[in-house]
Amino acid sequence: MAENNEFIREVDEDYRRDRVLQIWKRYSGVIIALAVLLVVGVAGWRYWQNQQRVAAEAASVHFDEANRLARDGKVAEADKAFDALEVQGPAGYRLLARFRSAAEAGKRDAEAGAKDFDTLAGDSGLGDGLRDLARLRAALLRLDSANPDPALANLQGLAAGTPFRHTAREMLGLAALKKGDFEEAGRWFDQLVADPETPRNLRERIEVYAALVAGGPVTVTVA
Repeated sequence: MAENNEFIREVDEDYRRDRVLQIWKRYSGVIIALAVLLVVGVAGWRYWQNQQRVAAEAASVHFDEANRLARDGKVAEADKAFDALEVQGPAGYRLLARFRSAAEAGKRDAEAGAKDFDTLAGDSGLGDGLRDLARLRAALLRLDSANPDPALANLQGLAAGTPFRHTAREMLGLAALKKGDFEEAGRWFDQLVADPETPRNLRERIEVYAALVAGGPVTVTVA
């Protein structure tokens, strides 16, 4: 019985070897081609990853240099550096450059910077969070303009549950304080107090704002 089992096993192994040889003879070209494609694909992927890393490192250096130029007051050179990153940098640095360029423009001309942020806010290729951030930055630049109403309207929209609601509510409360509308200011500050996610440092500022609201308008009389 043992001899029969051994014979069957040997026959089975011979059969499988024959099948492998037949498959190899028939499909060896395809198998070799697939193996070559796999090697080339892996090598190409690693090369692409390396190129992305090199590009990101170069963009980081250029971005830091553009920031340094801006800090040093070399406006034209900084603008040129940011513009170059917007065109040639990797996607992440192109976006960073657009936001930083708009911020730098806003330092020189509030409306020009706000318009740059409007462009970012209208870019459907960006996520909602980034578009909301652009709306916030545009609104903040326009708060002290001759007609702040559009900015206030944008802030009210952002105050309704967006990730930037805390800043929006604070700015709306301060704008109301500036106008002398203590009741309106109190409503915005109360929303911040009631929100469990309000940052601690902002809660500390609210205590100061609340004291101003509680004090109400101050009347100065001259004897």
